[in-house]
Amino acid sequence: MTGRTYSAEEMLAQLIGFDTTSRDGNLPLIAFVEDYLDGWGVPHFRVDYEANKKTNLFATIGPAIAGGVVLSGHTDVVPVDGQPWTSDPFTLVQRGERLFGRGTCDMKGFLAVCLAEVPNFLRAGLKRPIHLALSCDEEVGCKGVRPLVAHIRDRLPRPGAVIVGEPTSMKVVNAHKSAVTFATEVTGHEAHSSLTHHGVNAILVAGELLSEISRIREDLIARGDPTQRFDPPYSTVHVGVIEGGTAKNIIPRRCAFQWETRLLPTADPDEVPRRFEAFAKRLEPAMQAVAPETGIATEAVNLVPGLAPEKDSPAELLALRLANANATHAVSYCTEAGLFQQIGIPAVICGPGSIEQAHKPDEFIETSELRKCEAFMARLVQQMV
Repeated sequence: MTGRTYSAEEMLAQLIGFDTTSRDGNLPLIAFVEDYLDGWGVPHFRVDYEANKKTNLFATIGPAIAGGVVLSGHTDVVPVDGQPWTSDPFTLVQRGERLFGRGTCDMKGFLAVCLAEVPNFLRAGLKRPIHLALSCDEEVGCKGVRPLVAHIRDRLPRPGAVIVGEPTSMKVVNAHKSAVTFATEVTGHEAHSSLTHHGVNAILVAGELLSEISRIREDLIARGDPTQRFDPPYSTVHVGVIEGGTAKNIIPRRCAFQWETRLLPTADPDEVPRRFEAFAKRLEPAMQAVAPETGIATEAVNLVPGLAPEKDSPAELLALRLANANATHAVSYCTEAGLFQQIGIPAVICGPGSIEQAHKPDEFIETSELRKCEAFMARLVQQMV
C-alpha cells in the first residue's frame, strides 16, 4: 500500500495549520494523521482523554512485539492570545532557514519528522517496532497522555524505550525536575474594617503563608543541587496566582492562591508540603479563637513526575548512539518522560528545536534542526532491522 509522501517541511505545514491550543482540543489534527497512516496501512488506535474533544493516538510500524521504541510527542500548543506575531501563527511561514508558526519547535517539528519518515520505516522491514505516540493536553500539566500511558502499561507488549521529542536541539536529556501544583484557600471571617478584632483577615493570613513559602524557597536555594546539572541549580517554589477580598472596608473572608514546586529528581517530594502544612496548622488556633469556621486548606491539584537518570538506561544508550553524542544533559522544564519512566519504560528526551523559542511570539525552528532529526531517525531504523 502506498500513501501520500511529505517532506518534513510539508508535514509541518499541515500540522501547524491545525489550531490545537490546549483549551480547544486536537481532533481535526488526529483525524488528518489517521488518514495519512491509513494510506500507508499503518495500524493505529485512539485513547481518549476528553471524549469528543481531546484524544491520544498510538500507531505501530513493524511487528507488534515487545522491545520496540516509542517516539512520543504532544499535539497541543500554548495560546497565542495577546502575543505580537508578525505572521499568522497557524500558517507555516519560511524566512531564510527559519520556519515560523505556533508549535514549530514545541513540538510539531518532531512530530512532522516522525510522520514524514513513516514510508522509510515501512520500507526498512523492521524486526522491532517503532511506535508513534501523539498526546494531548501536555501544556496544561502533562494530563492528557495519562490514559495512554496506562493503556500501554496494561494492554500492550512492553516497549524497550521511549524518546520524547521535546526541543533539546537534538541533545540527549536524561533528567528533569518534577512539578507539583498546589491550591491553597484561606477561609477567614468577615467584619467591618473598623472592627478588625471581630474578624479574621484571610488576606493577611495568606500573607503569612506566602512569607513561609519565601523562607522555604531560600532554604532550597541554599541547599542547591549537588550534581550542578540544572539551571537554576536548586529546587524551586513559586506562587503564580492570588485572589481575595471584596472591598477595602470589609475584612476579607476568602483568599486563595496557586503555587508550585519544581524539585530536583533526588529531592523528597513531601518535604515542602509537609513544612507548609505544619506552618499553616500553627496559624489556625488564633484564627479559630475568633471564628471557629475559619481555616486553611491546601490541595495538590497536579503532579508531573521528574525524570531521573538511570544507570545503563537502554533509552539513554540508544539515544546517544542515534544523536552521535557522548554526554547527557538535564533540563528544568517538565515533560511526559517521567510518566513513562514511572511505569517501568526507560525514557529520555531528544528533539529538534530550542526550548528558548517555545511559547513565544514568532516561534520558529531552524531547518537544520529538522535535518538533524531526520538523520537521527535514519540511524534509528538501522538499529531496528
